[in-house]
Amino acid sequence: MRYAYLLLFTTFMFASCLDESPKSSLDDQQVYTSAKDVYLNTVANLYNYIGGDADSQGLQGTYKGVYDYNTFTTDEAMIPIRGGDWYDGGFWENLYLHRWKADDAALYETWKYLYKVVVFSNEALSTIDKYKHLLTEDQYKHYQAEARAVRSLYYFYLMDMFGNIPLATTINENVENNDQKSRPEVYKFIVKELQETEPLLPEGHSNQEGIYYGRVTRSVANFLLAKLMLNAEVYSDSDWTDNQQPDGSQIMFNIDGQQLNAWQACKVYCDKVTADGFNLSADYLSNFTVHNETSMENIFVIPMDKLIYRNQFQYLFRSRHYAHGGAVGTSSENGACATVSTVRTFGYGSSNVDKRYAYNFYSDTVRVDGKIVRLENGDPLIYHPLAAEINLTNSPYIKTAGARMAKYEVDRNAYNDGKSPDNDIVLFRYADVLLMKAEAEVRNGENGDVEMNKVRSRSGMGNKSATLDNILSERLMELMWEGWRRNDLIRFGRFHQSYDQRTAPQSEADRHTIVFPIPSRILELNKNMKQNKGYKTTTPDFN
Repeated sequence: MRYAYLLLFTTFMFASCLDESPKSSLDDQQVYTSAKDVYLNTVANLYNYIGGDADSQGLQGTYKGVYDYNTFTTDEAMIPIRGGDWYDGGFWENLYLHRWKADDAALYETWKYLYKVVVFSNEALSTIDKYKHLLTEDQYKHYQAEARAVRSLYYFYLMDMFGNIPLATTINENVENNDQKSRPEVYKFIVKELQETEPLLPEGHSNQEGIYYGRVTRSVANFLLAKLMLNAEVYSDSDWTDNQQPDGSQIMFNIDGQQLNAWQACKVYCDKVTADGFNLSADYLSNFTVHNETSMENIFVIPMDKLIYRNQFQYLFRSRHYAHGGAVGTSSENGACATVSTVRTFGYGSSNVDKRYAYNFYSDTVRVDGKIVRLENGDPLIYHPLAAEINLTNSPYIKTAGARMAKYEVDRNAYNDGKSPDNDIVLFRYADVLLMKAEAEVRNGENGDVEMNKVRSRSGMGNKSATLDNILSERLMELMWEGWRRNDLIRFGRFHQSYDQRTAPQSEADRHTIVFPIPSRILELNKNMKQNKGYKTTTPDFN
């Protein structure tokens, strides 16, 4: 079935994989002759950018972009300096220690990537308007809704990462000179857009092959709305450096004619996702297998197929030791690993290790196909989870410190040294919905045990009380390597504090690091914008 579908899907959704402006060389009259032409060259074109194959491109899968800024800035994972490897001008060390700057080239490239899709979304909406005469009224409404929802997704990441940002909604507005809006203004805009478009989005499961595969469907919008509600205290805060924050129980939303506070609203949207037919898979790891399109748990994914998409998933490649990569038939870069505090949260080194530890990490003596992987000198390859440090230059475990990324099944037929596998990259997952609902219940003074323990029992773990501390730990163990840790730590008031091997400087006490600085190049181009509080604006050097 998969390969019978590839031709349709390639034509339908990835018509312009190799060209960001595929219609630029053709006259519009040749391009737009039917409703299908309008969809392919507007909405469908936007999905080319969900994944990527170059630094800072795509929502996941590549280096120095959205995923890395949301993962290696936290207590979850690090990319240690391993002697001459992984120094990279201090980039990875600076992420972990929160020493990023406004002139960091990768931050600028990430900003450009996110706004690129916003601009393309605005162009898509304009084109849909222009060729409305080719569409039925229903087609027009649904195409518009889907393009707006994609734009909302990208504004979510921009608002989450950068706080106060320009808000452009038409092709006549230039991001480079548009006014900067406050975070609460952007937040309200995203919520309103998703609430208005959600009923018009397709109902199908976006992770499953078919005409909805890889698209922003109704359940994707409901997941994102639940996430927006859960983070309402953070996103409604116009000044996150003043040590004051709105109370989620007092932040109100109108949903289906009811006035609900943020926590109640989060629960409603979680329930909407459940009503869309999502469930926990019986097997945790089945959500990350080579062909994971049949998962009933994955809500939104980056479609992967080494034969037709140029999207890459580089994280297993980045994490494994060289000998480990060779044993599975690929190369490797021997970099990323879990922090000591993370493996301790899983119970490593104790008599009660969470069963998800083995699902998420390569640890201790490494075996492939039942055989011990050996180093060049014949010694067994042993990963040492408790030896992880941000700088391993003088460590006896310089090449072997840290538990390494597992979770995704190794595609032994992957191309490009293992960076082009067939595992779809999981962005949104139903286990997260249950944990969001549990947290919303606890924050609203209710009991969240049922939802949290559904997640725990699926992996064979005993029940626990759904306290906020337990939920934060549960989110780490369940969603390890999935790119949500920064978002979680900020919501729990932990991101700006000391953790693991990071000692927070006194300058972070104002919480200014919960957003990144506006890139210096952007401030040079747009004189209407101001730098986020707590950051200096420096002259960028991108030569």
